[in-house]
Amino acid sequence: MFNRYRFLKSGATGNKNEEMTGNTNTRPLSLDLKENLQQIRQELGNSADLKIREFEIAFPQFQAAAVFIDSLTDKKLVDDFVNRSLMFDTAHETFKYMASEKNVLDFIIDNALMGDVQVIKDWNGLLLSFLSGETVILFNGSAEAISSDTRGGGARSITEPSSQVVIRGPKDGFTESIATNVSLIRRRIKSPNLWLEPMIIGNVTHTTVAIMYIKGIVNDQIVQEVKQRLNAIQIDGILESGYIEELIQDHPFSPFPTMYNTERPDVAVGNLLEGRICILVDGTPFVLILPSTFFMHFQSVEDYYQRFDIGIAIRLLRYVALLISLLGPSIYVAAITFHQEMIPTPLLISLAAQTEAVPFPAFVEAFLMETSFEILREAGVRMPRAIGQAVSIVGALVLGQAAVQAGLVSSAMVIVVSITGIASFVTPTFNMAISVRLLRFVLMLFAASFGFYGVAVIAIIITAHLCSLRSFGVPFMTPLAPFIPADQKDAVLRLPMWSFLTRPRLISQNNMTRMKPDLQPSIPKENKTKGNKDEN
Repeated sequence: MFNRYRFLKSGATGNKNEEMTGNTNTRPLSLDLKENLQQIRQELGNSADLKIREFEIAFPQFQAAAVFIDSLTDKKLVDDFVNRSLMFDTAHETFKYMASEKNVLDFIIDNALMGDVQVIKDWNGLLLSFLSGETVILFNGSAEAISSDTRGGGARSITEPSSQVVIRGPKDGFTESIATNVSLIRRRIKSPNLWLEPMIIGNVTHTTVAIMYIKGIVNDQIVQEVKQRLNAIQIDGILESGYIEELIQDHPFSPFPTMYNTERPDVAVGNLLEGRICILVDGTPFVLILPSTFFMHFQSVEDYYQRFDIGIAIRLLRYVALLISLLGPSIYVAAITFHQEMIPTPLLISLAAQTEAVPFPAFVEAFLMETSFEILREAGVRMPRAIGQAVSIVGALVLGQAAVQAGLVSSAMVIVVSITGIASFVTPTFNMAISVRLLRFVLMLFAASFGFYGVAVIAIIITAHLCSLRSFGVPFMTPLAPFIPADQKDAVLRLPMWSFLTRPRLISQNNMTRMKPDLQPSIPKENKTKGNKDEN
């Protein structure tokens, strides 16, 4: 089922091993505190944000030092729970424990420091700890160090997602902090079966990547495959979840995305409850969801917050917009070029009058207008937000009107391209919408060459290609290909919520029931009081 990744070594399991981190500096720490501090300064090139605070515990013979990166730590945590507790609060007790034979490191871990405290024994762990925002405490005469979690620094607050806006629903979105993103998911799923497995990827960046899933619902075989593919990644850095998507996807040369991404916590939670897996990457608000299907890209989370009849109407509208966005210009080009007999006579006369003064064939018209529209769309996205929207709208109006007046394109072509461009915005996910936009040019070319025959051939090829795709072993066109009657409740249509009795069959093969089987919609009963009054 996963033929592309059979070359992976069976022993690739550790996520903090030397191959994953790219750091082979596993030599132990020195017993001399001064030597360790000098080595740290040398490793970081005496960076300005490297802070080292040397102090004494109990009496001058026991020297220690706290090492942290100023820009990555919370200074209040460092002062309150590290420096102050070691310098003052534990001095007397530490002296008593040092007078005995008990290990002072154990006493400090158990009584002095708060939060996530770990023991470090080599340089690899030492450097990775304070470069991740932790504070490392080194002791003179000890070849072990202690790290305390004091991560902080500037972070963007939780705001409304910008790419997946809804009218009804939660307004919080993922941020660039992986800890914040995990908390947004755990706030919605208060279950011990929600498992989180972090790993470090990137030989230079050492980016934290975590997978989340609900144990007992998820397909364990898919979980193992995801871990295997992630552990096989050897790269200098991971800057965004798109790196992970491109490195582990099943069909890298397909124009269609076989993985889903979202910046909405409620979307991630809904997919987790169906048995899917979420991949969170530190430094990006976009979370990957897998395995994905074709119909996921045309579903909005708002479909489930409205009544089911409204959800059905809006979802059908999206598929109509998909057909317009994909086939609109090609059908117009094919009809004008080869199949004029299919156009009603009054409309044909009007179109002929418009194109009489146009020096280009219909395909060239469509290509020029589509290219101009894509340029305006990209310019509107990249320009400053204050003027980007105004420039794109004004540019489209001025360019279209000027092109018609100059006789370069016909008015009908401007209308077709405009409707096609607007329809492409209806698709909820950007990566699916841009795939359709690219295929539109291919269809236009074959429509200009072979008419409706060329459009039909390319449409069949696209359909066959979609049916051949898989996302981590799951058919991309499920539940239509293969056809699964029980899963039609949430594919093309969105049936009432009380009909969602089972999870998708090919996604989750464990714990298929997600709703009480005998749950039925409540039917209002006759008012008994009113009936008694009528009898009297």
